[in-house]
Amino acid sequence: MTSSSNTSSLKDAAEIKLSNRSISGKKVANLRREGIMPVHLYGGDSGPLSLQGDSAEINKLLPRVGLNIPVSVVVEGGGAGEICFVREVQRHPLTQDILHVDFLRVDVKSKITASVPIEVIGDSPAVRLLGGTLIQNMQSINVEALPLNVPEKITVDITSIEDFETAIHISDISVEGDISITNPSDALVARVAPPRIELEPVSDEVPEDAEGEVEGEQDGETDSEQQEAQED
Repeated sequence: MTSSSNTSSLKDAAEIKLSNRSISGKKVANLRREGIMPVHLYGGDSGPLSLQGDSAEINKLLPRVGLNIPVSVVVEGGGAGEICFVREVQRHPLTQDILHVDFLRVDVKSKITASVPIEVIGDSPAVRLLGGTLIQNMQSINVEALPLNVPEKITVDITSIEDFETAIHISDISVEGDISITNPSDALVARVAPPRIELEPVSDEVPEDAEGEVEGEQDGETDSEQQEAQED
């Protein structure tokens, strides 16, 4: 079973433009009310930076890139963009609105470890013909690769799951290019569980004919008892 994946390049990497931020602490709430989101940039050989960006633009960016697709972060007055990954997204506990985003700088020439989401494709005969239920034990796979080679997703074809004994493990998945999967080879990715069998409820009622037979034996004498009475 193979996985297809799309890798990025420096030229087509998503881009976000940010500017330096001088406001911190409780005053940051004023920025959010104005549609500006606080951002923290760290990692690499450069020092950390307190930045800010347009909230609407950042909200559009995050669903596209997740945590495994590189982003070119362009800081106003800072020259060329730096390749980064989203590393943390802070949300409001009630509204789930995004409050703060952390970006991590990476060296495009050094390998990193990233978590890549799994996309299940295909039609399992164990589901379609046997009525089973697909159980996806893993939602993502850890890979080691150069930042621009980290795949957007890993597709897993489940058409090979023909019965309830067949399963897909990490060892069954291969990826293209200079990418290594770091999960244990025996880790279970997906399987199909058999349908649940519902047992019919057992009735406490006794069939009418059976009740008649029981009552007849209790209330009336048997033929042998009647014959013995006559002989006496």
